[in-house]
Amino acid sequence: MSTECKPESLEFQACGSREVVGSFDGGRITSDAGGLLLREVERRQGIIKGFAECFTDYRDSRYIEHSVEELIAQRVYGLALGYEDLNDHDELRSDALLGVMVDKQDPSGMDRVRERDRGNALAGKSTLNRLELTPASRKGKERYKKIAVDQAAVENLFVDLFIDGQRKVPKSIILDLDATDDPVHGNQEGRFFHGYYGHYCYLPLYITCGDFLLCAKLRASNIDASAGSVEELERIVSRIRARWPKVKIMILGRWRVLPGRNHGLV
Repeated sequence: MSTECKPESLEFQACGSREVVGSFDGGRITSDAGGLLLREVERRQGIIKGFAECFTDYRDSRYIEHSVEELIAQRVYGLALGYEDLNDHDELRSDALLGVMVDKQDPSGMDRVRERDRGNALAGKSTLNRLELTPASRKGKERYKKIAVDQAAVENLFVDLFIDGQRKVPKSIILDLDATDDPVHGNQEGRFFHGYYGHYCYLPLYITCGDFLLCAKLRASNIDASAGSVEELERIVSRIRARWPKVKIMILGRWRVLPGRNHGLV
């Protein structure tokens, strides 16, 4: 006689006249359904599509199951949903909702070529790792890492999205510069203790215009908060001027630094 170890349902204390029952027949259930709103934004704005166009794919097309755009979408959506580590994608690759967000034709993954991959519509951590670590200078000459990014194209993309997002040419704009801490909790390369923030961190530079991000530069924290800002402004302003030659551009800089250092408006 076999023993049933898993009950079909669990009965809990009633809530007034209502029964409270837990069951396990819900099928595929997700707590990330809000991610579908991000998919709708992408359909209208094409941000991920534009980002994917900044990469060059040197892989043999005969053996490709995940396009560059699909890989980028998987990684970006994963980050947006709070899955920061590549290791998370060994589980997420079988997530049907994420498969829908990435626009996989069969989100269940049952159409995969290799039998061992069936049920996993998306890429695993190893494939995504190759995407992120391909040296741009090698241009696909590595054995496994064959998707190279054009860093200049990525930087220009943010500015172009800002310009294209305006219904009409503005009379004036304010470029807001700020540096803030990005705490680290291990022995990451380039980590330093920052006296103002009181912990080990990176010190990224951000340049925004209203709600639009124009620059996000990851930097070590053993530098002045304004380091590199002039070069980034030159790049951004020249690209804006090419499209809007008469717009008035104002620069606002806010630096959180140790006492005794220069800070204030740029």
